Amino acid sequence: MINKKILGLIGLSAKAGKISFGSDSVEDQIKKKKVKLVIMAEDSSERTKDKFKKLTEKNNIPCIIIGEIEELSKAIGKSNKAIIGIKDLNLSKEIQKINNGGEVIG
Repeated sequence: MINKKILGLIGLSAKAGKISFGSDSVEDQIKKKKVKLVIMAEDSSERTKDKFKKLTEKNNIPCIIIGEIEELSKAIGKSNKAIIGIKDLNLSKEIQKINNGGEVIG
């Protein structure tokens, strides 16, 4: 089960227009050095996971594999999105902190 605070921050990022989603879009934004964090659904395909693990390692971008496609998609108000790229540095740090067991500010 994905942390509700993480889903909230993903939703906030989406409302602020600070995300890209979908394989092609996220890949494009990574290459433009705009993405600060990549979030992948646990149930995304192995091929997709491998591709983005290599891409994030090469570009030195943190990558979190968390939740399911349905949960992530719902958080951004879309359907069937397995990959989300967070473009805001502060939001990406906050999501990583919570994911690593830290507490959210506020």
